[in-house]
Amino acid sequence: MKKVLFITYYWPPAGGIAVHRNLKFVKYLREFGYEPIVHTADDAEYPVLDENNFKDVPENLKVIKTKIWEPFNLFKLITGKKKEERIHNVFLEEEKPTFAHKLGIWIRGNIFIPDARKFWIRPSVTNLKKYLNENKVDLLFTNGPPQTNHMIAYKLKKKFNIPWHADFQDPWTQVDYFPQLMLNPVSLKIHKMMEQRVFKYADKVTICSETWKKDLESIGAKDVGVIVWGYDENDFNNINVPLSDKFKLSHYGSLGPDRNAKTLWKALSIIKKENSDFANQLEIELAGFIGHAILDELNSLGLKENLKLLDHISRKETIEKMYSSQVLLLILNDMPNVNGRLPGKLFEYLATRRPILVIGPNESDASKIVENANAGLTCNFNDLETTIKTIRLLFEKYKQGKLTSNQTDISQYSNRNLTKKLASYFDEIIRINSN
Repeated sequence: MKKVLFITYYWPPAGGIAVHRNLKFVKYLREFGYEPIVHTADDAEYPVLDENNFKDVPENLKVIKTKIWEPFNLFKLITGKKKEERIHNVFLEEEKPTFAHKLGIWIRGNIFIPDARKFWIRPSVTNLKKYLNENKVDLLFTNGPPQTNHMIAYKLKKKFNIPWHADFQDPWTQVDYFPQLMLNPVSLKIHKMMEQRVFKYADKVTICSETWKKDLESIGAKDVGVIVWGYDENDFNNINVPLSDKFKLSHYGSLGPDRNAKTLWKALSIIKKENSDFANQLEIELAGFIGHAILDELNSLGLKENLKLLDHISRKETIEKMYSSQVLLLILNDMPNVNGRLPGKLFEYLATRRPILVIGPNESDASKIVENANAGLTCNFNDLETTIKTIRLLFEKYKQGKLTSNQTDISQYSNRNLTKKLASYFDEIIRINSN
């Protein structure tokens, strides 16, 4: 089989969503004629750990590890965090961050370019040059963020001229939090220069949504392909979890200031005050990092007694809880590039076949996928009237025992079929380079 070298920072025991894009590609690639080889970080400081992810690592997979130094202890010192704390996305902090936190973000944007893993580039290139001098591979594959992965492949591409596929699960300079990095003109120029190097030297660029494809092409990327996040059918076999007796609305994953669904919380509060049955049956289950501003909002609206908070839970437990939910909440980021935001959880929500309520624009890619799959409804961020009507409709169906999802076929989103699509891009890249 042809060999493809995956350069990825996130790898088991990493938990959370970021690890799954590459992990699932690697899991299924052999079925489509490619032997993956993984290069990853040794002793990485992942924000979340999940040992269960090792089950998806193929047998006899070659894994190359390069030691990484990450500056998170410096960030903890600046922001006053404890040394043993794990660092989550710095933009999940409070809406009024301290000066120390702002300083930490400024350093992240202007010193650690392209990101906080920049110190992994040089040792990785050194280690992989040695490997590639002794072992032939047919293709390089990188996925960002962290964009450091792309910079490693860029240097290897220039040295060995191996075909290179650069994939983005989030954009680089167009990502929603990019304006919050407080970049000076020189730092901004460097970020954009690095991004353009990827567009110029990569033989193929892909991203995870149709809207973001157009965004990338608008700044110079050519013929961008789309590979969405997906779901692994094997993760959804033989799950027998009873549906909650409560009218349970659930969200699984971090909720920061840009995903505070204020209109939804207000709608739930209004209906609760006018309907005692609704008040008794309502349960809001939130799992993961939840910002204090959101908790304060729920408390001020009288929803605290209906709130069930869960710390980080394993992927297996998360999927089981999805099955128990009456309604799965997909709260999009209220940011300028929201229309392209396709959270990985969307496709796992689809796999459970529970009704989905999207909080975001009707014209967003996420809303279109849910609508086309006949899998749920959408309420715009600030449309209180529609949100109230929608919640009442869902609650009425719940009371009648008819709150179900009549989905169409979603097999195009399975990780196996998405990996097949990825392999077709690999075939094309290798064919063009062999001519």
